[in-house]
Amino acid sequence: MTGIGKGSGPDVVFAAKLAEGVFEIQKCGGCGAHVFHPRVICPACGSADLGWVAPSGRGTVHARTIVRRKPDKGGDYNVVLVDLEEGVRMMSRVDGIDNDRLAAGLKVTAFVGKGAGGEPAVVFRPQGGAR
Repeated sequence: MTGIGKGSGPDVVFAAKLAEGVFEIQKCGGCGAHVFHPRVICPACGSADLGWVAPSGRGTVHARTIVRRKPDKGGDYNVVLVDLEEGVRMMSRVDGIDNDRLAAGLKVTAFVGKGAGGEPAVVFRPQGGAR
C-alpha cells in the first residue's frame, strides 16, 4: 500500500509507472476486485490492501466520440471509454484506426504511449493490428 502523503499517493505511483513504460492497475487483496482510477481504499469492499498488478491490456471499446478540429489546430482525434477484461473502465484514445471506423464493440489492446501533452499515457490499438 502506498502512503497518502503529498507526492506519494496512488495517482503519483500510477504516473511514475507509466513514465517507466509500465501499465499497472490496482487489485484488492481483500476482495480481489481490480481498481481503476488509483485509490487508497477499495471501492468494492473498503479494504486498504491494494497492490499493483499488470492487467491483460485487452479490452473492448464501450463508447467513443470524435473531437473535430481544424488541421492547423492538430486535426480530429478520438476519445474512448474502454472496458478492460479485468472489469475496470478507462478513458483514452485508440491509435491505428481511422476515426470513422472506430465503433463500440471494437476489441483493443493497451500500450504506454503519449498523452495530448506529451506525457506517458495508456493508449489503445485495435487487436490484430492497424486498420
